[in-house]
Amino acid sequence: MLKPLPDYPWDQMVPFATQARQHEGGIVDLSIGSPVDATPDVVQQALRTSSDAHAYPQTVGTPALQQAIIAWYARRRRVTGLEPKNVLPTIGSKELVALMPFMLGFGEGDTIVHPRAAYPTYAIGAAIAGATALASDDPAEWPASTKLIWLNSPGNPDGRVLTIDDLRAAVARARELDAVIVSDECYAELGWDAPWDSEPIPSILDPGVIEGDRRNIVAIYSLSKQSNMAGYRAAFAAGCGGVLGRLLTVRKHAGLMLPAPLQAAMIAALGDDEHVAVQKERYRARRAVLRPALEQAGFRIDRSEAGLYLWATEGRPAWESIQRLAALGILAGPGPFYGDVYPEHVRFSLTATDERIAAAASRLLA
Repeated sequence: MLKPLPDYPWDQMVPFATQARQHEGGIVDLSIGSPVDATPDVVQQALRTSSDAHAYPQTVGTPALQQAIIAWYARRRRVTGLEPKNVLPTIGSKELVALMPFMLGFGEGDTIVHPRAAYPTYAIGAAIAGATALASDDPAEWPASTKLIWLNSPGNPDGRVLTIDDLRAAVARARELDAVIVSDECYAELGWDAPWDSEPIPSILDPGVIEGDRRNIVAIYSLSKQSNMAGYRAAFAAGCGGVLGRLLTVRKHAGLMLPAPLQAAMIAALGDDEHVAVQKERYRARRAVLRPALEQAGFRIDRSEAGLYLWATEGRPAWESIQRLAALGILAGPGPFYGDVYPEHVRFSLTATDERIAAAASRLLA
């Protein structure tokens, strides 16, 4: 008999959202990191001009898309030496996170490790496969039964950045365990605090981490955040050809292929760095308004040196903070959604318009 999956956690937010909408100034929804800014024109134009998609697309991606991903990794992530076998487009990153344990053949008796402060889909992926999820940031704690290790840098929800040394330690333990290690790097373009305001956030595929050996090492990335393409479901994986080859075979059998027009849109997005810089400055400005308002309202900001969120606590149960915020017409994400070890934290997303961010700040300071 299949084990039951937990209820979708965000359903618990319905009454708080209802209360927040009743505020005379309307709701300020800072709960889910869904982009609100326009998809760049260069991407929209690529989609329009590639709409004649009469043939089935390639699961592996067009040669042009493969080369665009390879070039992007070399230019933006300091990752060189990739070949077409080392990259794979996916239908967003969430389906990859949720299905990877299953697609790699892991199941009962296997352990899937993920961060202590974690996007819940890592644990859901373990449950779908029938494996056991373990929340741990300490490689020394990872048991012999570990088959897959998830890293997340910058982290969701806490914005934590793993340094080259952190990544090296994780990879070393994964090699001892002969486990696959995957780094979810979807927020890598959004560094805020020093040194990440001026230095690239490290990838697990950085030469200083892998030392020339990509075996069982994978990085994943999404264009949702950097390019406002959440509705396009455009993401990709890079790294070990053996792991990606297994994923490719499963995806071919299952018909999991990215539509051809979206592949063209990805090529346009990957080749244009200007729109990414523009979007980053939008988020920087919103962060500069929201963070001090939260601090003056009694919240302490933890980590949050990068990424799309502010990870905050009032030193009280998270649900009390959620209730207080809802009374102000503000909706945020409860820390317990991201792990049992953070019962007093709340996650604030920067994905709201300038006007809504300003409204939130005003209400917090009133």
